Amino acid sequence: MLKITVSIIPHGIGPERQLGELRIANVGGGCVSTYHCTLSSGDLPQPLVGEVVQYPRWAASVWDLVARAICKTLAGRERLPRRPEHLQVPVLIDPRSGVSYVRVSDIPEPVRSAFLQWITGSSGPAIEGEAIGGCFYAWDWSRFIGGS
Repeated sequence: MLKITVSIIPHGIGPERQLGELRIANVGGGCVSTYHCTLSSGDLPQPLVGEVVQYPRWAASVWDLVARAICKTLAGRERLPRRPEHLQVPVLIDPRSGVSYVRVSDIPEPVRSAFLQWITGSSGPAIEGEAIGGCFYAWDWSRFIGGS
């Protein structure tokens, strides 16, 4: 069995935090094999599974198998899916104060959870007609997306 772990090491120092894992198990065959693949991570509601069948196991690098396993579990086929579109979250302006803000409800998962963890302890604007705690300053969102 192959086990590929993806971890993040914030700022390149300190303890790493595991983000996801891919397990690839050879379930049959010799030089042409079938592999059962399980992909799991905290931003998936449940593990994804797939199979790479009739794979010529000695014909390419192990990374070719890993790439195909990821494709099969994420997209159901061995071709890479289309690249995701750039994340677009509307920046709104409060007509009363002129403050630029984003609504938490406009941020899709899994980015929303990561942003809320990142922004913990920060304050947001009080916008009339919006849920309390449901908005944050646009500059905080820009810093988060920009990686600073």
